[in-house]
Amino acid sequence: MQRRILLAGSAAGLFAPAVLRAQERTVSIYSARHYDSDKQIHEAFTQASGIRIRIIEAGADQLIERIRAEGANSPADIFLTVDASRLARAMEAGITQPYASAVIDSRIPEGLREPGGHWFAASRRARVLMYDKAKGAPAGLVRYEDLANDRYKGQITVRSSGNGYNVALASSFLAANGAEATEAWARGIAANLARPPAGGDRDQIRAMMAGQGAIAVSNTYYLGLMSISQQIEERELAQRVGVIFPNQGDRGTHVNISGAALVKTSPHPAEARAFLEFLTTPAAQRIFALGNMEFPAATEAETHPFLLALGDFRQESPDGQKLLANAPEALRLMQRAGWR
Repeated sequence: MQRRILLAGSAAGLFAPAVLRAQERTVSIYSARHYDSDKQIHEAFTQASGIRIRIIEAGADQLIERIRAEGANSPADIFLTVDASRLARAMEAGITQPYASAVIDSRIPEGLREPGGHWFAASRRARVLMYDKAKGAPAGLVRYEDLANDRYKGQITVRSSGNGYNVALASSFLAANGAEATEAWARGIAANLARPPAGGDRDQIRAMMAGQGAIAVSNTYYLGLMSISQQIEERELAQRVGVIFPNQGDRGTHVNISGAALVKTSPHPAEARAFLEFLTTPAAQRIFALGNMEFPAATEAETHPFLLALGDFRQESPDGQKLLANAPEALRLMQRAGWR
């Protein structure tokens, strides 16, 4: 509670008097994110601006279809979701408009913004390769492509091919290497599995650390959440895990994002833009990103010490349109290759 009060106080000076006087205005956010930290963001924004937040929560695809069905009468002001391809899908569905804010553009790097200004990233999670520090990093493992090398037979723990994070990774791989190489890569991973895909990213980490294989494919924020878990076993386990950021010599490590877009039919565009700008402030990023152990998107925002300790890395820019276009073929290639 003390942190929320401090945040609200620090954020209050970020708004012009005309915005601060808006006591009865509202912003309706259609959100596919379901984190407690988001509620803290909403409270802080309302305290700072006087603008109330209304939340509609559902899956990203459901929300996109709902906004389309509601048409010009939609109360939606902001679409908030995870995965650049879903933001691209919203844009393709014609439900977004450019947010038109020099403030946002000055805080969010170009590679984390849709070129036409239809959406921007608010936080990042990298899809990395993890190993047991006590055993050392697997020799020769520096790129995603290396996962298919038969030297790692029986060594990989990873979620199912149908998981959204893996579909996005394979879509990125497809864009870089083409269909034939992608299918061969997926076939190599299927042959190198330590066990059939099961569970979430944290399950892959736990299995690898328990001796089932030597390489876990996971998003960084899952390891980060383990590092601050209330369970001491989880915290101790996280400290024993090493991280490889793949493809540092070429396209960079694949990142997944949480991002926001201004709805085309927004009934409160000024208030919505104020919220979007607030989301990029260091104070808001401290809750939005750090609250879920993600890397912030804004250049001036702080990164959690645990994530900083993983090291600097070059990231691949999240091309939502390309990821969206490649997803169906990427999934088909993975499943045809035997990665279930």
